[in-house]
Amino acid sequence: MASPGFWSFGSEDGSGDPENPGTGRRNGTCRRRALRADWVRAPCPCPALLYGDAEKPAESGGSQPPRATSRKAACACNQKPCSCPKAEVNYAFLHATDLLPACDGERPTLAFLQEVMDILLQYVVKSFDRSTKVIDFHYPNELLQEYNWELADQPQNLEEILMHCQTTLKYAIKTGHPRYFNQLSTGLDMVGLAADWLTSTANTNMFTYEIAPVFVLLEYVTLKKMREIIGWPGGSGDGIFSPGGAISNMYAMLIARFKMFPEVKEKGMAGVPRLIAFTSEHSHFSLKKGAAALGIGTDSVILIKCDESFLKESLDCWFTFFGAFSFAQGFVPFLVSATAGTTVYGAFDPLLAVADICKKYKIWMHVDAAWGGGLLMSRKHKWKLSGVERANSVTWNPHKMMGVPLQCSALLVREEGLMQSCNQMHASYLFQQDKHYDLSYDTGDKALQCGRHVDVFKLWLMWRAKGTAGFEAHIDKCLELAEYLYNIIKNREGYEMVFDGKPQHTNVCFWYVPPSLRVLDNDEERLSRLSKVAPVIKARMMEHGTTMVSYQPLGDKVNFFRMVISNPAATHQDIDFLIEEIERLGQDL
Repeated sequence: MASPGFWSFGSEDGSGDPENPGTGRRNGTCRRRALRADWVRAPCPCPALLYGDAEKPAESGGSQPPRATSRKAACACNQKPCSCPKAEVNYAFLHATDLLPACDGERPTLAFLQEVMDILLQYVVKSFDRSTKVIDFHYPNELLQEYNWELADQPQNLEEILMHCQTTLKYAIKTGHPRYFNQLSTGLDMVGLAADWLTSTANTNMFTYEIAPVFVLLEYVTLKKMREIIGWPGGSGDGIFSPGGAISNMYAMLIARFKMFPEVKEKGMAGVPRLIAFTSEHSHFSLKKGAAALGIGTDSVILIKCDESFLKESLDCWFTFFGAFSFAQGFVPFLVSATAGTTVYGAFDPLLAVADICKKYKIWMHVDAAWGGGLLMSRKHKWKLSGVERANSVTWNPHKMMGVPLQCSALLVREEGLMQSCNQMHASYLFQQDKHYDLSYDTGDKALQCGRHVDVFKLWLMWRAKGTAGFEAHIDKCLELAEYLYNIIKNREGYEMVFDGKPQHTNVCFWYVPPSLRVLDNDEERLSRLSKVAPVIKARMMEHGTTMVSYQPLGDKVNFFRMVISNPAATHQDIDFLIEEIERLGQDL
Protein backbone atom coordinates (compact mmCIF):
# COMPACT_ATOMS: atom_id res chain seq x y z
CA MET A 1 0.00 0.00 0.00
CA ALA A 2 1.25 3.48 -0.77
CA SER A 3 2.65 5.44 2.12
CA PRO A 4 0.73 8.47 3.47
CA GLY A 5 1.06 11.41 1.18
CA PHE A 6 1.71 9.30 -1.90
CA TRP A 7 -0.62 11.49 -3.96
CA SER A 8 0.43 14.68 -2.19
CA PHE A 9 1.93 16.47 -5.19
CA GLY A 10 2.98 19.59 -3.38
CA SER A 11 1.86 22.50 -1.30
CA GLU A 12 -0.29 25.34 -2.55
CA ASP A 13 2.74 27.58 -2.96
CA GLY A 14 4.16 25.25 -5.61
CA SER A 15 6.80 23.65 -3.41
CA GLY A 16 5.93 20.28 -4.93
CA ASP A 17 5.81 21.52 -8.52
CA PRO A 18 8.44 19.85 -10.73
CA GLU A 19 8.15 22.76 -13.15
CA ASN A 20 9.28 25.15 -10.38
CA PRO A 21 12.20 23.38 -8.71
CA GLY A 22 13.55 26.66 -7.39
CA THR A 23 10.62 27.19 -5.02
CA GLY A 24 9.83 25.67 -1.65
CA ARG A 25 11.99 24.63 1.25
CA ARG A 26 13.94 22.08 -0.75
CA ASN A 27 13.41 23.34 -4.26
CA GLY A 28 10.24 21.47 -5.03
CA THR A 29 10.32 18.34 -2.90
CA CYS A 30 7.09 16.67 -1.84
CA ARG A 31 5.14 18.14 1.08
CA ARG A 32 5.65 15.16 3.33
CA ARG A 33 9.45 15.24 3.09
CA ALA A 34 9.58 18.48 5.07
CA LEU A 35 8.12 16.59 8.03
CA ARG A 36 10.83 13.96 8.14
CA ALA A 37 13.26 13.68 10.98
CA ASP A 38 16.98 13.40 10.45
CA TRP A 39 18.29 9.92 9.89
CA VAL A 40 21.76 8.48 9.50
CA ARG A 41 22.72 4.94 8.82
CA ALA A 42 24.13 2.72 11.53
CA PRO A 43 27.78 1.73 11.24
CA CYS A 44 27.95 -1.00 8.63
CA PRO A 45 30.79 -2.54 6.62
CA CYS A 46 28.71 -2.74 3.43
CA PRO A 47 30.03 0.49 1.82
CA ALA A 48 33.32 -1.38 1.53
CA LEU A 49 31.65 -3.15 -1.40
CA LEU A 50 32.11 0.08 -3.31
CA TYR A 51 34.82 1.99 -1.48
CA GLY A 52 36.94 -0.65 0.17
CA ASP A 53 37.93 -0.10 3.79
CA ALA A 54 38.38 3.63 3.39
CA GLU A 55 35.78 6.05 4.63
CA LYS A 56 33.05 7.32 2.34
CA PRO A 57 34.26 10.36 0.35
CA ALA A 58 33.16 13.75 1.51
CA GLU A 59 30.31 15.45 -0.32
CA SER A 60 31.14 17.62 -3.27
CA GLY A 61 30.07 21.20 -3.53
CA GLY A 62 30.86 22.53 -0.06
CA SER A 63 30.94 21.31 3.50
CA GLN A 64 28.91 18.39 4.74
CA PRO A 65 25.67 19.04 6.60
CA PRO A 66 25.86 18.34 10.33
CA ARG A 67 25.25 14.70 11.12
CA ALA A 68 22.60 13.72 13.59
CA THR A 69 23.97 12.37 16.83
CA SER A 70 21.19 9.89 17.40
CA ARG A 71 18.50 8.01 15.55
CA LYS A 72 15.38 6.08 16.34
CA ALA A 73 15.94 2.44 17.03
CA ALA A 74 15.77 0.15 14.05
CA CYS A 75 13.59 -2.94 14.13
CA ALA A 76 15.12 -6.25 15.13
CA CYS A 77 12.91 -8.55 13.09
CA ASN A 78 14.23 -10.81 10.36
CA GLN A 79 11.39 -10.25 7.90
CA LYS A 80 12.30 -8.54 4.65
CA PRO A 81 10.47 -6.34 3.92
CA CYS A 82 8.89 -5.65 7.28
CA SER A 83 6.25 -3.23 8.51
CA CYS A 84 7.86 -2.26 11.79
CA PRO A 85 7.80 1.46 12.73
CA LYS A 86 10.93 3.20 11.49
CA ALA A 87 12.43 6.63 11.60
CA GLU A 88 11.77 8.95 8.69
CA VAL A 89 14.43 9.42 6.04
CA ASN A 90 16.39 12.61 5.45
CA TYR A 91 18.06 12.37 2.05
CA ALA A 92 20.53 15.14 2.80
CA PHE A 93 22.43 12.64 4.96
CA LEU A 94 22.24 9.74 2.55
CA HIS A 95 24.27 8.67 -0.46
CA ALA A 96 23.93 5.97 -3.09
CA THR A 97 26.03 3.69 -0.88
CA ASP A 98 23.25 3.73 1.72
CA LEU A 99 20.87 2.07 -0.72
CA LEU A 100 20.67 -1.62 -1.48
CA PRO A 101 22.82 -3.73 -1.54
CA ALA A 102 24.08 -1.91 1.56
CA CYS A 103 23.31 -3.49 4.92
CA ASP A 104 20.12 -2.02 6.38
CA GLY A 105 19.56 -0.41 2.99
CA GLU A 106 16.03 -1.68 2.44
CA ARG A 107 14.20 1.22 4.07
CA PRO A 108 16.10 4.12 2.50
CA THR A 109 15.96 2.34 -0.87
CA LEU A 110 12.18 1.98 -0.78
CA ALA A 111 11.76 5.55 0.43
CA PHE A 112 14.10 6.94 -2.22
CA LEU A 113 12.37 5.06 -5.03
CA GLN A 114 9.01 6.24 -3.68
CA GLU A 115 10.23 9.82 -3.96
CA VAL A 116 11.38 9.20 -7.53
CA MET A 117 7.98 7.69 -8.28
CA ASP A 118 6.27 10.80 -6.90
CA ILE A 119 8.37 12.98 -9.21
CA LEU A 120 7.47 10.79 -12.18
CA LEU A 121 3.78 10.76 -11.35
CA GLN A 122 3.72 14.54 -11.09
CA TYR A 123 5.27 14.71 -14.55
CA VAL A 124 2.79 12.21 -15.99
CA VAL A 125 -0.19 14.17 -14.66
CA LYS A 126 1.19 17.47 -15.95
CA SER A 127 1.87 15.93 -19.36
CA PHE A 128 -1.87 15.64 -19.94
CA ASP A 129 -2.74 19.04 -18.45
CA ARG A 130 -3.43 21.46 -21.30
CA SER A 131 -2.81 24.41 -18.99
CA THR A 132 0.86 23.41 -18.69
CA LYS A 133 3.54 24.11 -21.23
CA VAL A 134 4.62 21.57 -23.81
CA ILE A 135 8.14 22.87 -23.31
CA ASP A 136 9.91 25.24 -20.93
CA PHE A 137 12.36 26.37 -23.58
CA HIS A 138 15.81 27.69 -22.74
CA TYR A 139 18.71 28.17 -25.12
CA PRO A 140 21.65 25.76 -24.62
CA ASN A 141 23.96 28.42 -23.17
CA GLU A 142 21.25 29.44 -20.68
CA LEU A 143 20.86 25.91 -19.33
CA LEU A 144 24.60 25.41 -19.19
CA GLN A 145 25.02 28.60 -17.17
CA GLU A 146 22.01 28.14 -14.91
CA TYR A 147 22.96 24.68 -13.65
CA ASN A 148 26.16 22.82 -12.94
CA TRP A 149 25.96 19.71 -15.12
CA GLU A 150 29.59 18.68 -14.74
CA LEU A 151 30.55 15.29 -13.33
CA ALA A 152 32.54 15.39 -10.09
CA ASP A 153 34.91 13.00 -8.34
CA GLN A 154 32.94 13.03 -5.10
CA PRO A 155 29.35 11.84 -4.67
CA GLN A 156 26.36 14.04 -4.02
CA ASN A 157 23.73 13.16 -1.45
CA LEU A 158 20.39 11.71 -2.43
CA GLU A 159 18.58 15.00 -1.79
CA GLU A 160 20.61 16.51 -4.61
CA ILE A 161 20.06 13.46 -6.79
CA LEU A 162 16.29 13.88 -6.43
CA MET A 163 16.67 17.52 -7.37
CA HIS A 164 18.51 16.49 -10.55
CA CYS A 165 15.56 14.25 -11.42
CA GLN A 166 13.15 17.17 -10.99
CA THR A 167 15.32 19.60 -12.94
CA THR A 168 15.75 17.18 -15.82
CA LEU A 169 12.01 16.71 -16.16
CA LYS A 170 11.39 20.44 -15.82
CA TYR A 171 13.15 21.03 -19.14
CA ALA A 172 12.07 17.81 -20.84
CA ILE A 173 9.66 18.02 -23.76
CA LYS A 174 6.26 16.68 -22.77
CA THR A 175 5.89 14.34 -25.73
CA GLY A 176 2.68 12.99 -24.18
CA HIS A 177 1.07 16.45 -24.16
CA PRO A 178 -2.07 16.55 -26.34
CA ARG A 179 -0.65 19.58 -28.18
CA TYR A 180 2.73 18.10 -29.04
CA PHE A 181 2.69 17.26 -32.76
CA ASN A 182 6.38 17.59 -33.55
CA GLN A 183 7.45 13.99 -34.15
CA LEU A 184 6.00 10.74 -35.46
CA SER A 185 6.32 9.30 -31.94
CA THR A 186 3.96 11.07 -29.54
CA GLY A 187 1.71 10.23 -26.63
CA LEU A 188 2.30 8.47 -23.33
CA ASP A 189 0.57 5.15 -22.72
CA MET A 190 0.29 4.23 -19.04
CA VAL A 191 0.47 0.47 -19.56
CA GLY A 192 3.45 0.86 -21.87
CA LEU A 193 5.10 3.10 -19.29
CA ALA A 194 4.56 0.50 -16.58
CA ALA A 195 6.07 -2.14 -18.86
CA ASP A 196 9.11 0.04 -19.46
CA TRP A 197 9.62 0.43 -15.72
CA LEU A 198 9.35 -3.33 -15.31
CA THR A 199 11.91 -4.17 -17.98
CA SER A 200 14.36 -1.63 -16.56
CA THR A 201 13.93 -3.25 -13.15
CA ALA A 202 14.48 -6.73 -14.60
CA ASN A 203 17.59 -5.37 -16.38
CA THR A 204 18.31 -8.40 -18.51
CA ASN A 205 19.46 -9.15 -22.03
CA MET A 206 17.60 -10.72 -24.93
CA PHE A 207 20.31 -12.92 -26.39
CA THR A 208 19.46 -16.22 -24.66
CA TYR A 209 16.42 -17.91 -23.21
CA GLU A 210 18.31 -18.79 -20.05
CA ILE A 211 18.57 -15.14 -18.92
CA ALA A 212 15.30 -13.79 -20.37
CA PRO A 213 12.88 -16.73 -20.54
CA VAL A 214 9.55 -14.87 -20.48
CA PHE A 215 10.75 -11.95 -22.59
CA VAL A 216 12.16 -14.27 -25.28
CA LEU A 217 8.87 -16.16 -25.46
CA LEU A 218 6.88 -12.93 -25.66
CA GLU A 219 9.07 -11.76 -28.52
CA TYR A 220 8.43 -15.05 -30.32
CA VAL A 221 4.66 -14.77 -29.81
CA THR A 222 4.45 -11.07 -30.72
CA LEU A 223 6.55 -11.29 -33.87
CA LYS A 224 4.50 -14.27 -35.02
CA LYS A 225 1.30 -12.27 -34.52
CA MET A 226 2.73 -9.32 -36.47
CA ARG A 227 3.67 -11.64 -39.35
CA GLU A 228 0.14 -13.01 -39.36
CA ILE A 229 -1.22 -9.47 -39.62
CA ILE A 230 1.14 -8.77 -42.53
CA GLY A 231 -0.41 -11.78 -44.24
CA TRP A 232 2.28 -14.45 -44.21
CA PRO A 233 0.59 -17.86 -43.86
CA GLY A 234 0.40 -18.98 -40.25
CA GLY A 235 2.70 -16.16 -39.20
CA SER A 236 5.66 -18.08 -40.59
CA GLY A 237 9.04 -16.46 -40.95
CA ASP A 238 11.44 -14.71 -38.60
CA GLY A 239 12.13 -11.34 -37.09
CA ILE A 240 13.70 -9.32 -34.34
CA PHE A 241 13.18 -6.13 -32.38
CA SER A 242 15.95 -3.68 -33.23
CA PRO A 243 17.06 -0.29 -31.85
CA GLY A 244 14.97 1.58 -34.42
CA GLY A 245 13.64 1.74 -37.97
CA ALA A 246 17.01 2.73 -39.43
CA ILE A 247 18.62 -0.42 -38.03
CA SER A 248 15.66 -2.54 -39.15
CA ASN A 249 16.10 -1.22 -42.69
CA MET A 250 19.81 -1.97 -42.54
CA TYR A 251 19.01 -5.51 -41.38
CA ALA A 252 16.83 -5.90 -44.49
CA MET A 253 19.65 -4.76 -46.77
CA LEU A 254 22.09 -7.07 -45.01
CA ILE A 255 19.82 -10.12 -45.36
CA ALA A 256 18.86 -9.32 -48.96
CA ARG A 257 22.55 -9.12 -49.92
CA PHE A 258 23.29 -12.40 -48.15
CA LYS A 259 20.34 -14.10 -49.86
CA MET A 260 21.69 -13.21 -53.31
CA PHE A 261 25.41 -13.59 -52.52
CA PRO A 262 25.96 -15.68 -49.35
CA GLU A 263 29.72 -15.59 -49.95
CA VAL A 264 29.73 -11.90 -48.98
CA LYS A 265 29.69 -12.95 -45.34
CA GLU A 266 33.25 -14.31 -45.58
CA LYS A 267 34.70 -12.49 -48.59
CA GLY A 268 33.13 -9.08 -48.18
CA MET A 269 32.20 -6.71 -50.99
CA ALA A 270 35.35 -7.59 -52.92
CA GLY A 271 33.83 -10.98 -53.65
CA VAL A 272 30.54 -9.78 -55.15
CA PRO A 273 29.51 -7.61 -58.12
CA ARG A 274 28.53 -3.96 -57.85
CA LEU A 275 25.17 -3.98 -56.07
CA ILE A 276 22.45 -1.39 -56.44
CA ALA A 277 19.24 -0.80 -54.52
CA PHE A 278 16.16 1.19 -55.51
CA THR A 279 13.83 3.30 -53.44
CA SER A 280 11.69 6.39 -53.90
CA GLU A 281 13.04 9.92 -53.58
CA HIS A 282 10.81 10.38 -50.54
CA SER A 283 12.09 7.33 -48.72
CA HIS A 284 13.83 7.49 -45.37
CA PHE A 285 17.50 8.51 -45.34
CA SER A 286 18.34 5.28 -43.51
CA LEU A 287 18.48 3.40 -46.83
CA LYS A 288 21.52 5.41 -47.86
CA LYS A 289 22.96 5.28 -44.38
CA GLY A 290 22.62 1.49 -44.36
CA ALA A 291 24.29 1.26 -47.76
CA ALA A 292 27.20 3.30 -46.43
CA ALA A 293 27.52 1.15 -43.30
CA LEU A 294 27.43 -2.11 -45.28
CA GLY A 295 30.05 -1.00 -47.78
CA ILE A 296 27.59 -0.89 -50.68
CA GLY A 297 27.95 2.87 -50.97
CA THR A 298 25.40 5.67 -51.06
CA ASP A 299 25.84 6.10 -54.82
CA SER A 300 24.44 2.59 -55.22
CA VAL A 301 21.06 3.62 -53.82
CA ILE A 302 19.02 4.85 -56.78
CA LEU A 303 16.23 7.29 -55.90
CA ILE A 304 13.15 6.98 -58.11
CA LYS A 305 11.16 10.08 -59.04
CA CYS A 306 7.60 10.31 -57.80
CA ASP A 307 4.28 11.42 -59.19
CA GLU A 308 3.49 15.09 -58.73
CA SER A 309 0.56 14.12 -56.51
CA PHE A 310 2.96 12.47 -54.05
CA LEU A 311 0.20 10.05 -53.16
CA LYS A 312 1.62 7.22 -55.27
CA GLU A 313 4.81 6.45 -57.11
CA SER A 314 4.95 6.62 -60.89
CA LEU A 315 4.66 3.04 -62.09
CA ASP A 316 6.63 3.93 -65.21
CA CYS A 317 9.62 4.71 -63.02
CA TRP A 318 9.52 1.29 -61.43
CA PHE A 319 9.28 -0.49 -64.78
CA THR A 320 12.08 1.43 -66.49
CA PHE A 321 14.81 1.73 -63.88
CA PHE A 322 16.32 -1.64 -64.77
CA GLY A 323 17.06 -0.51 -68.30
CA ALA A 324 19.58 2.04 -67.08
CA PHE A 325 21.40 -0.35 -64.79
CA SER A 326 21.52 -3.67 -66.55
CA PHE A 327 23.50 -6.76 -65.67
CA ALA A 328 25.53 -6.22 -68.82
CA GLN A 329 26.97 -3.04 -67.32
CA GLY A 330 28.10 -4.90 -64.25
CA PHE A 331 25.38 -3.63 -61.92
CA VAL A 332 23.30 -6.16 -60.01
CA PRO A 333 20.02 -4.94 -58.50
CA PHE A 334 19.54 -6.76 -55.20
CA LEU A 335 16.83 -4.85 -53.33
CA VAL A 336 13.83 -2.59 -53.87
CA SER A 337 12.67 -0.74 -50.77
CA ALA A 338 9.09 0.50 -51.04
CA THR A 339 7.77 2.91 -48.41
CA ALA A 340 4.44 2.53 -46.64
CA GLY A 341 3.99 5.93 -45.06
CA THR A 342 6.76 8.36 -46.05
CA THR A 343 8.16 10.50 -43.27
CA VAL A 344 7.10 13.88 -44.64
CA TYR A 345 4.04 13.30 -46.83
CA GLY A 346 2.77 10.03 -45.35
CA ALA A 347 2.54 8.58 -48.88
CA PHE A 348 2.26 4.87 -49.69
CA ASP A 349 4.11 3.31 -52.61
CA PRO A 350 2.09 0.97 -54.87
CA LEU A 351 3.17 -2.25 -53.20
CA LEU A 352 1.39 -4.61 -55.58
CA ALA A 353 3.12 -3.08 -58.62
CA VAL A 354 6.48 -3.15 -56.84
CA ALA A 355 5.91 -6.80 -55.93
CA ASP A 356 5.31 -7.64 -59.60
CA ILE A 357 8.61 -5.97 -60.55
CA CYS A 358 10.53 -7.79 -57.82
CA LYS A 359 9.02 -11.13 -58.76
CA LYS A 360 9.86 -10.64 -62.44
CA TYR A 361 13.51 -9.81 -61.76
CA LYS A 362 13.94 -12.05 -58.68
CA ILE A 363 14.89 -9.17 -56.42
CA TRP A 364 14.31 -8.81 -52.68
CA MET A 365 11.29 -6.65 -51.87
CA HIS A 366 11.52 -4.71 -48.62
CA VAL A 367 8.70 -2.55 -47.27
CA ASP A 368 9.67 0.25 -44.92
CA ALA A 369 6.42 0.52 -42.97
CA ALA A 370 8.05 2.08 -39.92
CA TRP A 371 5.44 4.87 -39.96
CA GLY A 372 2.58 3.25 -41.85
CA GLY A 373 2.70 -0.28 -40.45
CA GLY A 374 0.29 0.58 -37.66
CA LEU A 375 -2.49 0.97 -40.24
CA LEU A 376 -2.45 -2.81 -40.61
CA MET A 377 -4.30 -2.86 -37.28
CA SER A 378 -7.22 -0.94 -38.79
CA ARG A 379 -9.82 -2.64 -40.98
CA LYS A 380 -10.67 0.78 -42.39
CA HIS A 381 -7.16 1.76 -43.47
CA LYS A 382 -5.10 -1.42 -43.96
CA TRP A 383 -5.92 -1.43 -47.70
CA LYS A 384 -3.23 1.24 -48.08
CA LEU A 385 -0.67 -1.52 -47.54
CA SER A 386 -2.19 -3.96 -50.03
CA GLY A 387 0.65 -6.09 -51.36
CA VAL A 388 2.73 -5.99 -48.17
CA GLU A 389 2.14 -9.73 -47.82
CA ARG A 390 4.30 -10.25 -50.92
CA ALA A 391 7.32 -8.54 -49.36
CA ASN A 392 10.42 -10.46 -48.30
CA SER A 393 10.90 -8.19 -45.28
CA VAL A 394 9.01 -5.45 -43.49
CA THR A 395 10.06 -2.74 -41.04
CA TRP A 396 7.29 -1.87 -38.58
CA ASN A 397 7.73 0.58 -35.69
CA PRO A 398 5.04 0.19 -33.00
CA HIS A 399 6.64 3.13 -31.19
CA LYS A 400 5.23 5.43 -33.86
CA MET A 401 1.60 5.09 -34.93
CA MET A 402 0.72 2.56 -32.21
CA GLY A 403 1.98 4.73 -29.35
CA VAL A 404 4.32 2.19 -27.73
CA PRO A 405 7.01 3.97 -25.66
CA LEU A 406 10.35 4.32 -27.40
CA GLN A 407 12.04 2.21 -28.55
CA CYS A 408 10.05 -0.53 -30.25
CA SER A 409 10.94 -1.37 -33.86
CA ALA A 410 10.48 -4.74 -35.53
CA LEU A 411 12.09 -6.23 -38.62
CA LEU A 412 9.94 -9.07 -39.99
CA VAL A 413 11.40 -11.57 -42.48
CA ARG A 414 9.32 -13.97 -44.55
CA GLU A 415 11.93 -16.75 -44.89
CA GLU A 416 12.62 -18.59 -41.66
CA GLY A 417 16.25 -19.31 -40.81
CA LEU A 418 17.72 -16.78 -43.24
CA MET A 419 18.42 -14.19 -40.58
CA GLN A 420 20.22 -16.77 -38.46
CA SER A 421 22.39 -17.93 -41.37
CA CYS A 422 23.26 -14.38 -42.29
CA ASN A 423 24.37 -13.21 -38.86
CA GLN A 424 25.37 -16.18 -36.73
CA MET A 425 28.96 -16.44 -35.48
CA HIS A 426 28.60 -19.53 -33.25
CA ALA A 427 30.04 -17.87 -30.13
CA SER A 428 30.41 -20.96 -27.92
CA TYR A 429 30.64 -18.99 -24.69
CA LEU A 430 27.04 -17.78 -25.20
CA PHE A 431 25.34 -20.18 -27.57
CA GLN A 432 26.42 -23.58 -26.29
CA GLN A 433 24.95 -26.44 -28.29
CA ASP A 434 24.52 -28.81 -25.32
CA LYS A 435 22.04 -26.75 -23.30
CA HIS A 436 19.08 -28.56 -21.78
CA TYR A 437 16.36 -26.57 -23.59
CA ASP A 438 15.30 -25.87 -27.19
CA LEU A 439 18.17 -23.82 -28.64
CA SER A 440 15.94 -22.14 -31.20
CA TYR A 441 14.90 -19.74 -28.44
CA ASP A 442 18.44 -18.37 -28.14
CA THR A 443 17.96 -15.37 -30.41
CA GLY A 444 21.25 -13.56 -29.96
CA ASP A 445 23.12 -15.21 -32.82
CA LYS A 446 20.71 -13.88 -35.44
CA ALA A 447 21.16 -10.30 -34.25
CA LEU A 448 23.93 -7.87 -35.12
CA GLN A 449 24.00 -6.80 -31.49
CA CYS A 450 25.15 -8.88 -28.58
CA GLY A 451 23.52 -6.84 -25.83
CA ARG A 452 19.89 -6.24 -26.81
CA HIS A 453 17.30 -4.30 -24.81
CA VAL A 454 13.93 -5.81 -23.92
CA ASP A 455 11.66 -3.87 -26.28
CA VAL A 456 8.88 -6.40 -26.77
CA PHE A 457 7.29 -6.28 -23.32
CA LYS A 458 5.88 -2.76 -23.79
CA LEU A 459 4.11 -3.78 -26.98
CA TRP A 460 2.96 -7.13 -25.63
CA LEU A 461 1.53 -5.69 -22.41
CA MET A 462 -0.23 -2.86 -24.26
CA TRP A 463 -1.67 -5.38 -26.71
CA ARG A 464 -3.02 -7.43 -23.81
CA ALA A 465 -4.49 -4.30 -22.25
CA LYS A 466 -5.97 -2.77 -25.42
CA GLY A 467 -6.52 -5.71 -27.68
CA THR A 468 -6.24 -5.35 -31.42
CA ALA A 469 -9.54 -3.46 -31.24
CA GLY A 470 -7.96 -0.86 -28.99
CA PHE A 471 -5.11 -0.22 -31.40
CA GLU A 472 -7.62 -0.02 -34.22
CA ALA A 473 -9.67 2.62 -32.38
CA HIS A 474 -6.51 4.61 -31.62
CA ILE A 475 -5.39 4.59 -35.25
CA ASP A 476 -8.82 5.38 -36.67
CA LYS A 477 -9.15 8.33 -34.29
CA CYS A 478 -5.77 9.79 -35.28
CA LEU A 479 -6.57 9.54 -39.00
CA GLU A 480 -9.97 11.12 -38.39
CA LEU A 481 -8.28 14.04 -36.62
CA ALA A 482 -5.92 14.49 -39.57
CA GLU A 483 -8.88 14.59 -41.95
CA TYR A 484 -10.57 17.11 -39.65
CA LEU A 485 -7.52 19.38 -39.85
CA TYR A 486 -7.29 19.00 -43.62
CA ASN A 487 -10.97 19.85 -44.11
CA ILE A 488 -10.64 22.99 -41.98
CA ILE A 489 -7.57 24.50 -43.61
CA LYS A 490 -7.85 23.40 -47.26
CA ASN A 491 -10.10 26.36 -48.08
CA ARG A 492 -9.25 28.61 -45.13
CA GLU A 493 -7.80 32.03 -45.88
CA GLY A 494 -4.08 32.13 -45.23
CA TYR A 495 -3.43 28.43 -45.82
CA GLU A 496 -2.06 26.62 -48.85
CA MET A 497 -1.76 22.84 -49.14
CA VAL A 498 1.60 21.45 -50.22
CA PHE A 499 -0.01 18.77 -52.42
CA ASP A 500 -3.49 18.24 -53.77
CA GLY A 501 -5.84 15.69 -52.35
CA LYS A 502 -6.65 14.24 -48.95
CA PRO A 503 -3.62 12.86 -47.08
CA GLN A 504 -3.31 9.08 -46.90
CA HIS A 505 -1.85 9.13 -43.40
CA THR A 506 -1.99 11.64 -40.54
CA ASN A 507 0.60 13.86 -42.25
CA VAL A 508 -1.01 17.19 -43.18
CA CYS A 509 1.46 19.44 -45.02
CA PHE A 510 0.67 23.12 -45.50
CA TRP A 511 1.97 26.67 -45.63
CA TYR A 512 0.62 29.42 -43.46
CA VAL A 513 0.68 32.65 -45.49
CA PRO A 514 0.61 35.81 -43.33
CA PRO A 515 -1.58 38.74 -44.49
CA SER A 516 1.46 40.66 -45.75
CA LEU A 517 2.27 37.90 -48.27
CA ARG A 518 -1.23 37.22 -49.54
CA VAL A 519 -1.17 40.19 -51.91
CA LEU A 520 2.19 39.30 -53.50
CA ASP A 521 2.64 37.53 -56.80
CA ASN A 522 3.90 33.98 -56.63
CA ASP A 523 7.48 34.92 -57.47
CA GLU A 524 10.93 34.46 -55.96
CA GLU A 525 10.48 37.28 -53.47
CA ARG A 526 7.28 35.72 -52.12
CA LEU A 527 8.90 32.28 -51.88
CA SER A 528 11.91 33.76 -50.11
CA ARG A 529 9.73 35.49 -47.55
CA LEU A 530 7.42 32.48 -47.20
CA SER A 531 10.38 30.22 -46.43
CA LYS A 532 11.04 32.27 -43.26
CA VAL A 533 7.48 32.09 -41.92
CA ALA A 534 7.38 28.53 -40.55
CA PRO A 535 10.76 28.78 -38.73
CA VAL A 536 9.73 32.00 -36.99
CA ILE A 537 6.33 30.64 -35.95
CA LYS A 538 7.98 27.42 -34.71
CA ALA A 539 10.48 29.42 -32.66
CA ARG A 540 7.66 31.45 -31.11
CA MET A 541 5.73 28.27 -30.34
CA MET A 542 8.70 26.89 -28.42
CA GLU A 543 9.39 30.15 -26.59
CA HIS A 544 5.76 30.38 -25.50
CA GLY A 545 5.66 26.64 -24.84
CA THR A 546 2.10 26.29 -26.12
CA THR A 547 2.48 23.67 -28.84
CA MET A 548 5.02 22.14 -31.21
CA VAL A 549 4.70 21.14 -34.86
CA SER A 550 7.46 20.30 -37.31
CA TYR A 551 8.46 22.14 -40.48
CA GLN A 552 10.87 21.44 -43.32
CA PRO A 553 11.60 22.16 -46.97
CA LEU A 554 11.45 19.36 -49.53
CA GLY A 555 12.76 19.52 -53.08
CA ASP A 556 11.71 22.81 -54.64
CA LYS A 557 9.16 23.48 -51.91
CA VAL A 558 10.19 26.03 -49.29
CA ASN A 559 9.64 25.50 -45.57
CA PHE A 560 6.16 24.21 -44.77
CA PHE A 561 4.46 22.78 -41.69
CA ARG A 562 4.19 19.00 -41.44
CA MET A 563 1.49 18.13 -38.97
CA VAL A 564 1.40 14.52 -37.73
CA ILE A 565 -1.02 12.98 -35.25
CA SER A 566 -0.31 9.78 -33.35
CA ASN A 567 -1.29 10.80 -29.81
CA PRO A 568 -4.68 9.37 -28.78
CA ALA A 569 -5.01 12.17 -26.19
CA ALA A 570 -5.41 14.78 -28.96
CA THR A 571 -8.91 16.10 -29.69
CA HIS A 572 -10.69 18.36 -32.17
CA GLN A 573 -10.17 21.20 -29.70
CA ASP A 574 -6.40 20.67 -29.83
CA ILE A 575 -6.48 20.87 -33.62
CA ASP A 576 -8.51 24.09 -33.38
CA PHE A 577 -6.00 25.44 -30.87
CA LEU A 578 -3.09 24.69 -33.20
CA ILE A 579 -4.69 26.60 -36.08
CA GLU A 580 -5.47 29.58 -33.87
CA GLU A 581 -1.98 29.55 -32.40
CA ILE A 582 -0.32 29.53 -35.82
CA GLU A 583 -2.42 32.51 -36.83
CA ARG A 584 -1.79 34.36 -33.56
CA LEU A 585 1.97 33.87 -33.77
CA GLY A 586 2.23 34.58 -37.51
CA GLN A 587 -0.15 37.48 -38.14
CA ASP A 588 2.57 40.13 -37.98
CA LEU A 589 5.09 38.40 -40.26
